[in-house]
Amino acid sequence: MKKTVLYLIMSICACAGNTQIITPTTQGRFGIDADVQHNVFVTASSPCSDCDDWYYEQIPNGNNSIFVIDTTGAAAIVAGYANAANRNIPFFRKMAYPAFYQTNQRTLIDAVFVRDYHGSDQTAYGAGSDKNGDSPVDWTGGTVNVLQKDDILDVYLHLRRQGPNYNQTDPLWLFGAVAIEGTGGDRYFDFELYQTDIFYTRSTLKFTGYGPDAGHTSWKFDAAGNVTQAGDMIFAANYSSSDLTSIEARIWVDHATLSQTPATFAWTGTFDGASNNAQYGYAGIQPKNANPFYFGTENAGSTWAGPYKLPRANGTVVTQFSAGQFMEFGINLTVLGLDPVSLMGKTPCGIPFSKVMVKTRSSTSFTSELKDFISPFDFFLPPAVDVAADQPVLCGASGVADILVTDPFSTSFYTWTTADGHIVYNNGFDSIKVDKAGTYKVIQTLANGCPAYAVDSATLTYDPTCVVLASNKINVTGLLNNGLVGLDWSVTANNDVKYFTIERSTDGVHYTLAGTVNADTRSTYAAYKANDGVFGLNASKVYYRIKVTGNNGNITYSKVVELSLAVNKLSVTLAPNPVKNVVSVNIASNTDKQVQVFIYDVSGKLMRSTNAHAQKGYSTIKMNDLGSWSRGVYTVKVVSGNDVFVERMLLTK
Repeated sequence: MKKTVLYLIMSICACAGNTQIITPTTQGRFGIDADVQHNVFVTASSPCSDCDDWYYEQIPNGNNSIFVIDTTGAAAIVAGYANAANRNIPFFRKMAYPAFYQTNQRTLIDAVFVRDYHGSDQTAYGAGSDKNGDSPVDWTGGTVNVLQKDDILDVYLHLRRQGPNYNQTDPLWLFGAVAIEGTGGDRYFDFELYQTDIFYTRSTLKFTGYGPDAGHTSWKFDAAGNVTQAGDMIFAANYSSSDLTSIEARIWVDHATLSQTPATFAWTGTFDGASNNAQYGYAGIQPKNANPFYFGTENAGSTWAGPYKLPRANGTVVTQFSAGQFMEFGINLTVLGLDPVSLMGKTPCGIPFSKVMVKTRSSTSFTSELKDFISPFDFFLPPAVDVAADQPVLCGASGVADILVTDPFSTSFYTWTTADGHIVYNNGFDSIKVDKAGTYKVIQTLANGCPAYAVDSATLTYDPTCVVLASNKINVTGLLNNGLVGLDWSVTANNDVKYFTIERSTDGVHYTLAGTVNADTRSTYAAYKANDGVFGLNASKVYYRIKVTGNNGNITYSKVVELSLAVNKLSVTLAPNPVKNVVSVNIASNTDKQVQVFIYDVSGKLMRSTNAHAQKGYSTIKMNDLGSWSRGVYTVKVVSGNDVFVERMLLTK
């Protein structure tokens, strides 16, 4: 299996001036009214018929509006707030529909809701000077008690077209909202959009994965002012105690670029980088015409906070936003000149950006001290196509195999081709049937008229010694647990089998020996188990298949089992345990990390320590020559930044 993801990029912005409207309104069939309920305008006592919003309305009125955020599990989360420790746990929810979903004359591209830490905030800017225009490498995070007016609680983001057409007749809209802990005084926040996979690690208090141009990705233009590369951008909003006062949009550029005239928007004259003479920085932009493109407001009175309720910094859980606590905006990207059909080859769709980061700052100045942030989160990332064959080897002259998309996305389109194989059946969507060895490629597009989003392929080989044993059904499953893959398989004609060969691959094409298991022929039906460790594998996925060798020498293969090696958090296990002479400290990590390992005896004496590098995924640190130590219980402590893991180890002879 060989995969390519094609990133097609456009971007978005907003700016100050007479192009903004600060009263509640419905635009793009979405309520920009500082209320989170669809079919409702401003308050539950004012129904509307075609005004979508973030959540369902509390008092249904039978109109045609929809809500965009998935509310699955909301009741369980709210019930969990009975435990005070659960009230400061961040989480996110995606859109209730697949990307590019079309319904009732609107195209829903993506949406997300993110809940941040509050009070003692674990994602906030720490000591030192952190400001917009800096490279993220120079930012320092920390756990901080953020001032209430700077403390982010919730963030919302939604991208849609006003109709079903992928052109400028149906404007492209970005909607967003933010809830702040405090309602007193002025508040200042930024939505920063990145083209790279920027990431914040709480244990190191540092950012990684930022762009190549002084920590960002720069915009580039040709001689005519057309965008040839979209980069990072930011829009900064300033709210008073009662209203939106200004909005400014900026894009990251080389200072020399300001001598060029963009084709679809204009410069405002502002430019801020890390220093006065910086080569790269954020330059202000504005539309070429005076048509309204930005709409924003905050709630003048108490409004419903949504089905996930709202934990506050004082430990309470409330059902209502206080007046001035919830701010909402909408940007018409088509009016602004940043509809993707007017940029970069006039593509009607693409990936707007890879990550979003929301920040607060201390004053109206763009380069004032940054305070709170929500860790960069994914937006608009439909699953890239992934294909697999039900059998990786065609058996004999009559071999037939099915190749299918393992993660079909209902709104995507899949086009199959082969240069050296033969497709005997194509279902027109997510699977084909083939009868010849070769490479089969599938191209995924997100909607009609869109360019390629992702490409994947499956290669089938031919084995003349392989036969199809119609009477022998082989079922295989796999499960990854703490770096150990458990394989289970069964056969229905077990008496015909001599032995099994377990084969492993990291690309889905090239397989190597992972182990053998002799057949137990005492019964016709038999079930088997085997384990395989994946520590040290530098891959995002691992693939397994079972090669079955019969008593007569014939060979057949099971289907392929595909397992993700993605890790969500740091974890540590010991193997074996009890230990005789050597112990493996197995580490699962979501990023590359430096770790320290300490072993203490029962009295607290340090017996052994080591420093090591743990790679992203699964790693093993071996501690040898323990056989000379006294038998008994030892404590193994693994430290990585703020993360500490303690395990008990039993040493035997």
